[in-house]
Amino acid sequence: MDNLLKFITCGSVDDGKSTLIGHMLYDAKLLFADQKRALELDSKVGSRGGAIDYSLLLDGLMAEREQGITIDVAYRYFSTEKRSFIVADTPGHEEYTRNMAVGASFASLAVILADASQGVLTQTRRHARICSLMGIRHFVFAVNKMDLVGYSRSSFKKTEKDIRVLMAEFPCDSIKIIPVSATEGDNVTRRSERMMWYQGEALLPYLEQVDVQEQDEARGFAMPVQRVCRPDRTFRGFQGEIASGRIAVGDTITVLPGGEQAEISEILEGCKSVEKSSKGHAVTVCLNREVDVSRGSVLVRGCRLQMGTMIEASLLWMDDKRLVAGQNFYLKLGTQTVPATVMGIRYRVDVNTGAEVCAEAIYKNEIACCEISVGSRMVFELFENQRDLGSFILINRLTNSTAACGTVMDSIQRGDNLTWQETDITKELRESSLGQKAFTVWMTGLSGSGKSALANEVEKRLFAMGKHTMLLDGDNIRLGLNKNLGFKENDRIENIRRIAEVAKLMNDAGLIVLTSFISPFARDRRNAREIIGDHFVEVYVSTPLEECERRDVKGLYRKARAGEIENFTGISGVYEVPEHPDAVIDTSGQTVEACAAEVLKVLEKYLS
Repeated sequence: MDNLLKFITCGSVDDGKSTLIGHMLYDAKLLFADQKRALELDSKVGSRGGAIDYSLLLDGLMAEREQGITIDVAYRYFSTEKRSFIVADTPGHEEYTRNMAVGASFASLAVILADASQGVLTQTRRHARICSLMGIRHFVFAVNKMDLVGYSRSSFKKTEKDIRVLMAEFPCDSIKIIPVSATEGDNVTRRSERMMWYQGEALLPYLEQVDVQEQDEARGFAMPVQRVCRPDRTFRGFQGEIASGRIAVGDTITVLPGGEQAEISEILEGCKSVEKSSKGHAVTVCLNREVDVSRGSVLVRGCRLQMGTMIEASLLWMDDKRLVAGQNFYLKLGTQTVPATVMGIRYRVDVNTGAEVCAEAIYKNEIACCEISVGSRMVFELFENQRDLGSFILINRLTNSTAACGTVMDSIQRGDNLTWQETDITKELRESSLGQKAFTVWMTGLSGSGKSALANEVEKRLFAMGKHTMLLDGDNIRLGLNKNLGFKENDRIENIRRIAEVAKLMNDAGLIVLTSFISPFARDRRNAREIIGDHFVEVYVSTPLEECERRDVKGLYRKARAGEIENFTGISGVYEVPEHPDAVIDTSGQTVEACAAEVLKVLEKYLS
């Protein structure tokens, strides 16, 4: 049995999580004298009429005390004669599910509270699913507030039955269901005399003896490299925490994803040289020869990890904005950070029933199965086999905030056997043959802003200068290549992605490409820039909405105002103005010829 138990308390709002842990610490005499005295004084102005409010030990934020709820994760360290503990008291409110997931990610056991008077609620079910998603396999359900139901055995049995039905669908190594009263202390640190019908252990004695130690896997050694340490020319070491297995000096390891091999010449734990080390230890590994190792590489021995560019993953979506297919992120798994795209949403999980529901979008706090593509070959493992290399987060590229956490369910092999074929005739040779430099002019703006007319005029002038060009117009592309796409958000994302890929291929052919697309979302234009590369010129056609609507060349604004067209950019759909375009052109006050001349001035450095 591991002498340190890391556990989480969770459940619905006001189920008594903080009160339970606070009472446990108080009754077990695990508080300092000043903490005990402060608790007793603070409780005199609390919400219990002068009786001790045990939740105050963990609810430290002023807002938490004012509202009587937990908002942030509160970590508490304590020890008994039999064991040491780290508990994460997490919020129950749906708004703070992100914080609850953070607490669950570190724990080996979950104490989930359920109100005896209300039973299993939606948030109870959600927290159970999140704990399972995070790899927790040991569960304790504390059926709290037994004092409010008169310590009724039948009330407890009803809630117990609902809990066992809920947990039947999750992989579990142990489940314990205990009737408690957090405020009165029943079955918290010792057996309650008011529930003699319950013959099991109280909560704290059970936590002191439950065995949550994982069997040391026979998968072998794996260590994600966090840092390359090279203080001078005589020393080069690779630092990280051992995720699984054990190593010793003299062992031969393989560096993934490259596949190079080398022998371990030295192992350091801190500044101390050791002959061997094992899972959970932070080490510096030195090798007997120079190999290509950097942050994100994984050192392995006798461990078969997977490598690829597409995965099937279970996601807990945390962002306020919804998730649709085609959105781009950074994916951080282990010490690897790679560009990633959510290619598709397979289904959403119904929190109450566990049913797989078809969904085009995922909203905050929902759990879904998604297909994710990454920008480079990634080393990973299925979460059920390896937690450290099977779990990840998605990071918003613009705000750098965590948008989702997830676990790897399976590897998708669609593109793993594909390799970009290099040709003898390069882009540079084609450019030289055509006597020009290839680039893409990306024109964006509202419908009716004059993008198409301006792109057409610029192309004519380039053609007159002897340049080889291709104009990609929004309507023309949708009538052909993208005729299978609609105008929903995920269709718009895919529309722009395909256009960017086509423009890149045409640039590789040495052509100058001009595009004319509304492309209303900044993230899609940013993705297009990343696909096409450095030779990307963004031109914002900034003609005001009033002028665009006055022109209404295709009668679209009139239909949008009448409600005949949904999600029409500028009316019912959002247009995100470019922040740093290469050129800003307003066609309302000048001729198309004058506007084209402005664009050509910007293009001079590419044409020379």
